[in-house]
Amino acid sequence: MHLFQILLPRADKAGQPFARKNFDRVKEELASRFEGVTAYLQAPAGLWRQGAESDSDEIVIFEVMTEEVDLADWLERRAALERRFRQDKSSSATCR
Repeated sequence: MHLFQILLPRADKAGQPFARKNFDRVKEELASRFEGVTAYLQAPAGLWRQGAESDSDEIVIFEVMTEEVDLADWLERRAALERRFRQDKSSSATCR
């Protein structure tokens, strides 16, 4: 069994929060595809420090479990989510 986590930003780069319907859509898509999903809609924020400055991020986490890994499907899903949540490749994790 494989556990996949999808971490999505709660807001865009300008700080504008994404509508709840965007996360509900992801939840429905994952539940349909994997017959279940766990959603952490109030996930804790990450904190990064560089010298005296710090930056934080609030995220939503989705988890699904699957027996088989369809890498092509995950790469396509990742690209679609990057577009939908306006993320550039440099800020997203590598799909392995």
